[in-house]
Amino acid sequence: MKKATLKAVRLLDDDQIGIEARAGDADHQALKVWLRLLACTTQIETEIRRRLRKEFGITLARFDYLAQLHRHPDGLRMSALSRYLMVTGGNVTALTDDLEAEGLVVRETDAEDRRSFKVALTAAGRKAFEKVAQVHEGWVVELLAGLGIEQKLELHDLLGRLRVHLSQSQENQA
Repeated sequence: MKKATLKAVRLLDDDQIGIEARAGDADHQALKVWLRLLACTTQIETEIRRRLRKEFGITLARFDYLAQLHRHPDGLRMSALSRYLMVTGGNVTALTDDLEAEGLVVRETDAEDRRSFKVALTAAGRKAFEKVAQVHEGWVVELLAGLGIEQKLELHDLLGRLRVHLSQSQENQA
């Protein structure tokens, strides 16, 4: 961050930049960044959850499930879907049961592994998801409107670098 930007941020009081900014000067900068990332993620996720519930009567888990299937038009094994969503197989089964009953997904035995099931969006599921996804994208744009395009590009780049570092660290630990 440029000196002028740092100076501008310091001129704001804690109520304007968040409670996580109250970390003391003695706290490590990495801890401060982690708390800020967590606070932003939580705040955005909470608002998205609220809007999904209010506007469409769905949960974020259901939206994420449909989004994964939308990204994989040929469908996914339920085990892969569970990994992508980072939830248990039981959670995926319950969501699949509900969405299948609503006609939004179809579950079939996987032709390559008859012990597994593959799930895909139906035409109705694809149409329903795309309607919600378009509104969802608008919400995200709105929620991040406080940053200019250059700031978004810089933040995206920095977070990408962090992801690469974290992935490399995890690989080295294995």
